[in-house]
Amino acid sequence: MTRKFFSAIALLGLFAAANPVAAQDRKVAVEMLPAPARRAYYQVAFMQQAVAMYAKMHLGASGLPLPVFREGLVGYYNLRASGNYAATPPVLTLIDFSQSSQQKRLWVINVEKCKVLFHTLVAHGKASGEDRPLAFSNKDGSEMSSLGFYRTAPTTYVGKHGLSLKIAGMDPGFNSNAASRAVVVHGAEYVCEDFVKAHGRLGRSQGCPALPVAETEAIVKTIRGGSVIYLHGPAGAGYRSQWLNVDTAASAFASQLGAGRMEQ
Repeated sequence: MTRKFFSAIALLGLFAAANPVAAQDRKVAVEMLPAPARRAYYQVAFMQQAVAMYAKMHLGASGLPLPVFREGLVGYYNLRASGNYAATPPVLTLIDFSQSSQQKRLWVINVEKCKVLFHTLVAHGKASGEDRPLAFSNKDGSEMSSLGFYRTAPTTYVGKHGLSLKIAGMDPGFNSNAASRAVVVHGAEYVCEDFVKAHGRLGRSQGCPALPVAETEAIVKTIRGGSVIYLHGPAGAGYRSQWLNVDTAASAFASQLGAGRMEQ
């Protein structure tokens, strides 16, 4: 991006500050920019929105790093724009497996309302590690957690762990075998503070993101219906994804604002 593009963006910012009620005029001004400058404008707007949401929900104080939230939000907008998902719940579930299992490392967020709905414990796969998961796999029988973005099934079901929810992996090579591995969201007795006090860590699953039993029903009923889950791993895990493209996420964000999709 050149200095000219950023100058155009800065001028639009000054225009917005001087004319806080002139949203339509600002939209017209943005649409008159050259395509690269328009992309830069919406990228900046998207990142500013992410930071504002992060601060409003006090996510830093609750232990969620800003980069993890930002990645989750990028994937959320890209996945929402990838198919007929406009009617799906505006819900993003973030699981940060770079953190200790003793910490509450799962957040369920209503993106439209900018509200944290749940913040709780979540277990990782037993073969991924002890307190902190270090290894991840997409292979059947690995008993490891799988990184990446998922979509939730339309409905819940009752299985051997009680009320449960199937999830579909959206990242080939990283979590695309979730269905054949029977990786689902379910409750487990070993996901609780008492287990942590007794063992110094949570109990572990066979690869499922297992939840506290008391919160499972409310959570799975909230996130069912095609919402987005992002399972983040530690640095060095080697995860990469098409859904982490900031350009396309900013375009989807702009479209949601009614500004139209940006030219590529």
